[in-house]
Amino acid sequence: MIRHEDVCVLIPTYNEAENIGDVIERFEGVGFEHILVIDGGSDDRTRQIAENLGATVHIQGGDGKGQAVREAIDYISQPYILLVDGDSTYRPEEAGRVLAPLFTGEAEHVIGNRFADMESGAMTRLNQIGNGIINRVFRTVHGRNLVDILSGYRAFTRESFERLSLSADGFGIETEMSVECVRNNIRTTVVPITYEPRPDESETNLRPFRDGGNIIVTLYRLAKKNNPLFYFGSVGGLSILAAVGLSLFVVYRWVVASISHEVLALAAGVALLFGVQLVMFGVLSDLILTSNREQSQRIEYLIDEIDTIDAPTGADDSPSPEMAGDDHEEPDVGHEAVGEK
Repeated sequence: MIRHEDVCVLIPTYNEAENIGDVIERFEGVGFEHILVIDGGSDDRTRQIAENLGATVHIQGGDGKGQAVREAIDYISQPYILLVDGDSTYRPEEAGRVLAPLFTGEAEHVIGNRFADMESGAMTRLNQIGNGIINRVFRTVHGRNLVDILSGYRAFTRESFERLSLSADGFGIETEMSVECVRNNIRTTVVPITYEPRPDESETNLRPFRDGGNIIVTLYRLAKKNNPLFYFGSVGGLSILAAVGLSLFVVYRWVVASISHEVLALAAGVALLFGVQLVMFGVLSDLILTSNREQSQRIEYLIDEIDTIDAPTGADDSPSPEMAGDDHEEPDVGHEAVGEK
């Protein structure tokens, strides 16, 4: 059962005066008491509307959605956080579906899959193509299929969030959270949600080409920590291909035209050595990362076992009726009584 008092609804905003009132009212209507709006310096009435409706409002110290989310955690005391955009594209009525895996212990991080039920006009064709490319790149680089890593409707435990190493400032925050969940073995699940179009009078803050490019760069940059073989191997592989191409050109020119290209031959040799070294470095890094993950899993398993052993059994340590009377036989002081430590 969802305990609404244990959940904080976190809404990062920037110039969402047309939508923020509807979002807050609908979340309050389904029982949520703690609503935090972290505002990126809106120059419209976003903050005033949110405050008038009873939400807690803070102005973020920096810029970008990523920075807003990281800063907002310091203002939250509830153990569960429901992150949602302030553009009225997500349904508060589906919050229980997103939060349920947290309360049942099935997951520590939940992602709402917008593609499960996307209404007409909710996402442009260009954005759909971009999302598909980004999700495929994520699956290839980081080895997990989270279906919709850019979804802005997600829930997570405060404890799991504190285990993430986040640095993205803009829309790359969702990507970085997804990568960090994989890297830290945080139990993550995906649930279907409905994705609705923005109201006609509101404008999106998303810039498809620039933000999409930043997300791709973020995915590749984070591969250094999560999949070093891909990160170093891709650069090394390109360097080896360049070396092979240059070598073939040098050999061709020498055989056909009897013209030697010493400088190009030297460049090909350097590129080959550089590429091989990068690939070997990637292999070694991947082996070290795999070993560290195995050790971390073993440590977590041992911690769970210790917690299970130390957990109280609930047994009553009070004397039994036979021992309660004054005329009971004294136990042998040379033996431990059952249940004593």
